Amino acid sequence: MRRWLSGGAGAKGAEPAAPASRAVDVGWLLDTDKARFIWAEPRRVRRSDPAPRHAKSVNYCPGVIDHEARLFEVTCPIDLRLRFGRNEKGGAVLINADGDKSTVRTKHLNAMLAMVSEKEWRHPERPVIQIITPYIFLSDEPVFMTQMPPFLHYQPDPWPGSVIGGRLPIHIWQRPMMWAFEWYDTKKELVLKRGEPWFYVRFEAHDPTRPLRLFEAERTPELVEHIQGASSVANYVNQTSQLFKVAQERRPERLLVRKARAKADEPPAECPYDS
Repeated sequence: MRRWLSGGAGAKGAEPAAPASRAVDVGWLLDTDKARFIWAEPRRVRRSDPAPRHAKSVNYCPGVIDHEARLFEVTCPIDLRLRFGRNEKGGAVLINADGDKSTVRTKHLNAMLAMVSEKEWRHPERPVIQIITPYIFLSDEPVFMTQMPPFLHYQPDPWPGSVIGGRLPIHIWQRPMMWAFEWYDTKKELVLKRGEPWFYVRFEAHDPTRPLRLFEAERTPELVEHIQGASSVANYVNQTSQLFKVAQERRPERLLVRKARAKADEPPAECPYDS
């Protein structure tokens, strides 16, 4: 049986990940060599509410504190205003509503945005679109990551549909994340704003009381090779989870290497974790 360690192998220009400790170490990286500055660092969800006026305020509820302290948010990298339409043949199409005023060139928008084939929609009247992101999360011990909508962020003009979430074992399956959206009301535009919460991620380890430490990981040759193993497999097999065992067997003992000078998002001291 494979031993999952929270340490990391040394690499040139990088620091090994911290040895096994109270905290669960999770790394993130951007699997791209272009426009890296538009993709913000994942950050712990932190509310900016004023100081509570009562001792029984929801701000002091240990269940709320612990729940929100375990959520991390990824912000939207671009400004985008989309419309759904049909072409002359009745085919589903996406329309950049900003046209020539769009901040994103059409060529590059088409490279990151796609509509799922109409035959693959969950519902015949609800288009599904995807935006490719370069975010990859990983760990050196068993950790599952859940992607979910940014439900703590109030939107005066809600999106006309819902974010499609998912759950992955990031200790064996490292792949770039998608932002997937199911469009319920196609008469309304989908408006995305750069810098606003785009989706949340939550991490689960064997011991649910352990806090989590998130930091940027080094893109080592071993990690790149393992990422390539999971790349595009959905084009060849159904139920890609059947490949998890293969990925685990071929996984090096250590993949998580903390990037030199990378800051760690440490768990807040006020979290009601068990000691």
